[in-house]
Amino acid sequence: RLRALNRLQVILQHLKMSKQTDSTTEVLLEKKGGAGIITLNRPKALNALNLSMIQQIYPQIKAWEQDPETFLIIIKGTGGKAFCAGGDIRAITEAGKVGDKLSQDFFRGEYRLNNAIGTCKKPYVALIDGITMGGGVGVSVHGHFRVATEKTVFAMPETAIGLFPDVGGGYFLPRLSGKIGYYLALTGCRLKGRDVLKVGIATHFVESEKLPALEKDLIALKSPSKEKIADLLNSYHMKCTIDQEKEFVLDEHMEKINSLFSANSVEEIVKKLKQDGSPFAMKQLETMNKMSPTSLKLTLRQLREGASMSLQEVLRMEYRLSQACMKGHDFYEGVRAVLIDKDQSPKWKPATLEEVSDEFVDNCFRPLGNDDLKL
Repeated sequence: RLRALNRLQVILQHLKMSKQTDSTTEVLLEKKGGAGIITLNRPKALNALNLSMIQQIYPQIKAWEQDPETFLIIIKGTGGKAFCAGGDIRAITEAGKVGDKLSQDFFRGEYRLNNAIGTCKKPYVALIDGITMGGGVGVSVHGHFRVATEKTVFAMPETAIGLFPDVGGGYFLPRLSGKIGYYLALTGCRLKGRDVLKVGIATHFVESEKLPALEKDLIALKSPSKEKIADLLNSYHMKCTIDQEKEFVLDEHMEKINSLFSANSVEEIVKKLKQDGSPFAMKQLETMNKMSPTSLKLTLRQLREGASMSLQEVLRMEYRLSQACMKGHDFYEGVRAVLIDKDQSPKWKPATLEEVSDEFVDNCFRPLGNDDLKL
């Protein structure tokens, strides 16, 4: 009887594993050598994260963290176009409109996952090949190592859809050098390839076609320390010559970015941009004029406060903001204009910065009592 039972357990385990590696599975969780490997597997949706993926990845990271036979965790995307282009915004929008719990569960689950990555005791290596935005930044940037390639496109474009750069954006963006994080957050500016390394989002830069070899070498490491993993990544990084001579795309504008984006209010930033009048400043002004005025105000305060908070405090704050956005107008209107109807002309309410009162902004940051995010 016991042997039959054991055999049944083995078969069930196999079925579970084969279900996990079925190509229709949205996320693949595998153990190879000493490495736990997370593969985001929704190539048609550019590997955007949905709640079921988040709910599978979180417990697996926790389990690998406790497992003495797992020495590192690798996360990557399939399809060649994107690492992860963000969160499943459409599903959240539909849910939010009808007051469905998904608009709470999704953000709660996502931020808990961001925190699990940020506090993970095992070395965590994100291969950010291709589009890496929003939620994709959240499952990579808080880990120990982020490997960018010539195909990497980084952005936090949330102010264009009535949201704010969440997933811990309030933590990592103000910690980038100078005021570049504020600039990236407010304008949604995209960075490509080696620039993602230069700005401090990526820790290493490797040719896209070398990633399979790098992954193989990472898996083959015998009970590696964090230093050993760093050594291997460094050796690949040093050999990569793509765009080595190219200077950082924002280099010539850094002085302007640091002075223009150091203002204490969005109105003041806008005023400084107008006064500056240079082509660069006017372009930023034009970009910011398209963004949700509410989002811009929430974002600036989020980053200013986040600059001196722990990751946990930031995620708690961002959860409060996410719920305020779910109750507001601009998020639904932004998603409609940018993702659904694609007419790119959202009608923001309020329509101007001056109409977004300090009192309204304060309210968005208020604690939610029992509903606050628990980490």
